[in-house]
Formats: sequence, C-alpha cells, structure tokens
Amino acid sequence: MTNFADKHLPKLDQEINQFIKEHATEDSLSTSMEYSLAAGGKKLRPLLLLATIDFFNGEITRGAYQVAGALEMIHTYSLIHDDLPAMDDDELRRGKPTNHIVFGEGLAILAGDGLLTEAFHLVAEAELASDLKVALLQRLAKGAGTQGMIGGQVADIEGESQQLDLASLQSVHRRKTGALIKFAVEAGLILSGQEHQIVELMLIYADNFGIAFQIKDDLLDVIGDEAVIGKKTGMDQALNKSTYTSLLGVEGAEMALKEHCQLALSTLAKVKLEVGIDQKISLLEELIQTLMV
Repeated sequence: MTNFADKHLPKLDQEINQFIKEHATEDSLSTSMEYSLAAGGKKLRPLLLLATIDFFNGEITRGAYQVAGALEMIHTYSLIHDDLPAMDDDELRRGKPTNHIVFGEGLAILAGDGLLTEAFHLVAEAELASDLKVALLQRLAKGAGTQGMIGGQVADIEGESQQLDLASLQSVHRRKTGALIKFAVEAGLILSGQEHQIVELMLIYADNFGIAFQIKDDLLDVIGDEAVIGKKTGMDQALNKSTYTSLLGVEGAEMALKEHCQLALSTLAKVKLEVGIDQKISLLEELIQTLMV
C-alpha cells in the first residue's frame, strides 16, 4: 500500500494544488483551503478510487487523478464544516488546529464552500470523455448531496440525544460516511469500464467498507489514542450521538467490524473469480485489512 500511495498521491496532490492556485483568486481563501488539504490524512477515498482502477488493470490517467482530487476536495470541505462550532465543535483535526480556529469561522465556511464548488469544476474540466464526465458528476453530486453525505449529516444531528436502532444507525452512516466511499469505488469502476454484474458485486464491497470504516471510527473515539489519531476522543459521547459502540458496546462493535470486513473481502474474492484476476493481495484488500488492526 505504501508503494502505491508513494507513486500516485504526489500526482493527485499536484492536480489539486495546481487547480486551486489557478482558480482561487483571493489569497486568504486559497491559503485556508490549502491548509486543510495539506493537514495530512491517508487520502483513503482517492486511494480507493485509484486502487479500484488498478484492481482491474485499468490505466490511471490524468483524468482519474482529477476525479480523485475532486473527491478529496469534497471530503476536506466536509471536515472543515464538521469541525465548526455549530456542528461538532472540534479544535483539533489530524493533530493540527481546525480551520476555523486558525482562520475564523467565516473564512472556514467559505473555504469549505470553495472546495465543494471547485470540485465539480475540476471534474467538468477533467481530461475525460464527455459521457464519462456527465456520469461521474451525477454520481458525485448524489453522493455528496441531500441523498448522500448531507442527508446523512442531517440524520446524524437529528439522532443526537436519542438511541437509534441498528438499522437506523446504518442508514445514517451509509449516507454520511458511506456515500463518498461508494462513489470512490463506483468512479473507479466507471473509469475502468466494468460491466453491470461486476459493478453490483463491487458495490457490496463498498457498502461493507463504508460501514466498517464508521465502526472503526466509533471505536477510536472510545479507545483511540488522541496523539495517534490526531483529534479529541470522547466527542461522540459528549454530543450524545448514537454510535456502534453505544449501541453494541466495544466488544460488539469489534465483532461487527470484523464481520463487515470479512464480507468485503469475500466479495472481492468472488470478483477475482468472475474476472480471472490473479490471487495476489490487492490494495483494495489491504485497505480493508488496515481497519481490522
């Protein structure tokens, strides 16, 4: 995984940074946007997109980096807004002061707005065929919008101070967390030209990945080390949020995490058999395995 990231993430960063420098006319705005983009993180979502293309031996073109860059821009915007006092009221993100602590609430909001809007601008100008851009823009808007991440965030806020059942909790996080993870995989499938049957299987992988990722996040909020994860722990309990740990307990959440990871891995094994991929461990499998540690 390290070799793949070392090879591809610099190209991803170059596309994002170049685009922002060309299109953010206010120095304070570009500085605020770049601050959160450069704050670290594993860039999981763009890696998933690029790894999906690689899984099917597709070519990772400049257009793929541009779409992956747009996805990272949207994810970063969501973090900036999540950290605001009106949302999760966090002062630390990836071990650094959050955007609004450094730049003030007004500029932080606008930096998030800028990243969101320019993400679609980037996809629209990507070096891809027009039909691919339309398909990707539609799915990205759905994943980031009211049926996806935004809808999930609203449901998450409305779920505070009440105990959701498991089905309701999964509905929240399939949108809030899972929608952009699903887009990452789906975009990789579109860019590598996969058929319907393979797409259906891979979306099962993406769904289980998204749920597993959220369970791991909930566990880290309870048992994680702030120095390692780069943000405060105990925030979910402070906000009275329904989480997998509050619903299932730590041991139950750990079991659920393992189950969803195994479902994701077994689905990839089916895909390998369907398309005749060799049995070497792929990055898609490695990314799941990191959640199990």
